[in-house]
Amino acid sequence: MIGNNKILVIGSDHAGYRIKEVIKNYLLLKGYKIRDCGTFSEESVDYPDYAHLVAADINDNNEHTGILVCGSGNGVCITANKHQSIRAALCWTTEIASLARLHNDANILCLPARFIDSETAINIVNTFLNTNFEGGRHERRIKKIPL
Repeated sequence: MIGNNKILVIGSDHAGYRIKEVIKNYLLLKGYKIRDCGTFSEESVDYPDYAHLVAADINDNNEHTGILVCGSGNGVCITANKHQSIRAALCWTTEIASLARLHNDANILCLPARFIDSETAINIVNTFLNTNFEGGRHERRIKKIPL
């Protein structure tokens, strides 16, 4: 479980801005500490700029957890996974979010704003933040990921 004493680092492009704001406000009400890397409007921007900011923060401080949102979720996920210690997972259901944490120890949740509503996004975030990594055989597999 990712407790609310951890810093959650969030970011989005213009397509994910509204859902990012809903998530941010929800998590603030729950007592989480939030670092918002942007974007800060629905004006068109380039998703890699924000995905790199979030991933760099997580890379520098593995105590932080990230949430990224773009239209499909693919762009921010691909970008974040270019960083060495990042395990970003694209999740559009609570089941996928649960497995991303249980089996892959994902440290960044990526969401597809054009394919989920705000309520679904909140449910996915809750699942992601409240699911622990199983370890065991999954830890051995994760250690094989870095090149």
